Amino acid sequence: MADALLVNRTRFTSSLKNELMAEFNALAEETRIPKSRLIDEAIEDLLKKYKKNG
Repeated sequence: MADALLVNRTRFTSSLKNELMAEFNALAEETRIPKSRLIDEAIEDLLKKYKKNG
């Protein structure tokens, strides 16, 4: 099975605490925002936080 071509995204693998995953799944379902977009937002916020303090 061929992987889908990603033009504007980069695939990566990670893991989360079980309790975070349950809440993350619920958030994505409640907001109807794709998980990849939620992760983008979280990473952007994290980078801003450390850029200000670094």
